[in-house]
Amino acid sequence: MSVLAQNMELIYELIAVISGLTYVILIARNKPIGWLFGIISALFSIFLFIGFAKLYSEAILYTYYVIAGFYGWYHWKSLNNQKKLVHVGWTKHVLIIFACSVMSYMLFLIMAHFFPDGKRPLIDAFTTVFSFLATYMATRKWISNWIYWIVIDLVSVWLYWSRDLEIYALLMLIYALMAVYGYYSWRAQEKIYNE
Repeated sequence: MSVLAQNMELIYELIAVISGLTYVILIARNKPIGWLFGIISALFSIFLFIGFAKLYSEAILYTYYVIAGFYGWYHWKSLNNQKKLVHVGWTKHVLIIFACSVMSYMLFLIMAHFFPDGKRPLIDAFTTVFSFLATYMATRKWISNWIYWIVIDLVSVWLYWSRDLEIYALLMLIYALMAVYGYYSWRAQEKIYNE
């Protein structure tokens, strides 16, 4: 890889990391503007995953993050900054986990067929599908989104480290710790509704 390409990879990674950290901090504090920083982080991540890391499922995921970012920002703003948080029962989680596991395996088969140069396609597919789910949960203010993020982020530490994306691996470790903070922060808020 040329020096220019290495520098571009580092610049994309740093912008994505800084804006991504800002996103998580603001979302954990229940601030709608956090979604804007999530959009910026996702855009730079897409370029990084396609152009350098060859993590195609991750690129699809981050494209979804851009769309979900706009939706989350709109939805949170439409709540007029209400702090309505939702608790979802275990039965629903069991069904969700089963369905997402099946979808993850299907994505793995598709990506392995069409992108044979993809790296770690099975783990890439699982983190991708469950991240779709956790992002949706965050847009709907499900408290359990943070639990999913803790697991996804810890698996992603290994995935990114194995692809020589050390800064992203560190970011995922920080995200996991911030997800713990986000979970307890949301649990401490007064208005929690069952769904």
